[in-house]
Amino acid sequence: MNPQTATARADRTQPVHIGDHLREWRQRRHLSQLDLAGDAEISARHLSFVETGRAAPSRDMVLKLAERLNVPLRERNVLLVAAGFAPAFPQRSLDDPALKSAREAIDLVLRAHEPNPALAYDRHWNLVSANRMVMPLLKDIPARLLGQPFNILRLAFHPEGLAPRTVNLAEWSSHLLERLHRQCEATADPELIKLYHELKAYPMPARSAPLSSDNVAIPFKMRLNGDVLSFISTTMIFGTPVDITLSELALETFFPADDFTAERMRSMAPR
Repeated sequence: MNPQTATARADRTQPVHIGDHLREWRQRRHLSQLDLAGDAEISARHLSFVETGRAAPSRDMVLKLAERLNVPLRERNVLLVAAGFAPAFPQRSLDDPALKSAREAIDLVLRAHEPNPALAYDRHWNLVSANRMVMPLLKDIPARLLGQPFNILRLAFHPEGLAPRTVNLAEWSSHLLERLHRQCEATADPELIKLYHELKAYPMPARSAPLSSDNVAIPFKMRLNGDVLSFISTTMIFGTPVDITLSELALETFFPADDFTAERMRSMAPR
């Protein structure tokens, strides 16, 4: 499903019947009723009855179908409520005492990654936390772009943000848009779709050539004080989370792609 289709679906009145929800998620995953029924170990006839409202699924069946469809935890609650059941997955602030151990784990990862930059962000790419190496890379960025909510992707594309400093802007912006596009397809989140169209409207150079086959990752190259720093990044998520907030949280860690960048980051580290 492309973002235009997702936008059209998000803009119209949302379905309220569990069958409508299941059908939309099944079609979003490009599965036939037979495919999904086989994965969930039920008959295609029964699944058809559920989608058309002729049969009511049990709570366990709703959760099983949602698992097979890889439905985000937030939307699994929507499915449960539509089927007449209570939500199963809590959503708490990271400041909640119940998530203290998760917050400590996030802080530990961010601190341990110094002297290299690392940050955590939510499902809409808004900054949640960062280590001490991030802000030095944002020197002289207008303060209004760093206010809350601090959106990482918007900063990367904004003409007063990181875009003018990004040496390989065409490749890096295309990479970020592809990641966001996959999120839009996977979640149909209206806010992500809106962000995708906003970022696409920024003037970006076209890729000069396809990525070389010997490249294993697209680096992020930026100018800072006359130097060119080069990083590769990895993304981490919590394994098997049962809290919505944790399931939507990502940690992005940046590693020096060359010796010069490694030495430069060591020299910039707070003492």
